[in-house]
Amino acid sequence: MSYPSRDEILASSKGWVASFLNFLPGLGSGYLYQRRWKPYFITITASTAWFALGFFLQGDSEPSQSEQIIGISGLFFISIATVIEANLAFKKASNKTKAKEEKLMSSNKKGWFK
Repeated sequence: MSYPSRDEILASSKGWVASFLNFLPGLGSGYLYQRRWKPYFITITASTAWFALGFFLQGDSEPSQSEQIIGISGLFFISIATVIEANLAFKKASNKTKAKEEKLMSSNKKGWFK
């Protein structure tokens, strides 16, 4: 029994589901769906650092509306970046897997029409 490769696992997932899960909560949940741990922990670290930076810069004062918009836009940027990256990784793995399958199929042809 052979275990699926990392690219095969990634290609077997749905790209739109991973993108949606990365966008909606904005915390890299799509990476969990794709079983990609390093990007997930990087996203969690970036989101936590963004929250911590806002918390420490705010101090004891109430955040103004512009500061709130900056905070939300930062999380939105992290979310959009993870959506794009997850979709590109899915497409790359899918293309690599298709090329591998085509190569395997062409090498298995026997007979007059190789």
